[in-house]
Amino acid sequence: MLTSEELLQLLAAVGHPVRLRILAALADGRVHVSELARRVGVSRPLLYMHLERLERAALVEGRLELSDDGKAMKYIELLPFELTLTIDTVLAALRADDEEGPNDVQETSQ
Repeated sequence: MLTSEELLQLLAAVGHPVRLRILAALADGRVHVSELARRVGVSRPLLYMHLERLERAALVEGRLELSDDGKAMKYIELLPFELTLTIDTVLAALRADDEEGPNDVQETSQ
């Protein structure tokens, strides 16, 4: 069960057009970082910024592998997920917060 903080992190992760394109590009399987940057049409530094957000939300995972010539290659793959947002999802997240006890959830403005 997600807490409200985890739910907000997940929603923020999918709430950007570049991150949605990254998820779509990974739908057919893992992709090397350089190829993923080309497919999405962003620089590698910008891609890494978006990947960090997606990894924190447990939507993607990066793995280093050694190529035949000994180079470290980073591949990104999509993790299984399902996102259903209903009022029940929101209420369950808030109940999970209450079960964890008092916290310092802060309001943020956008």
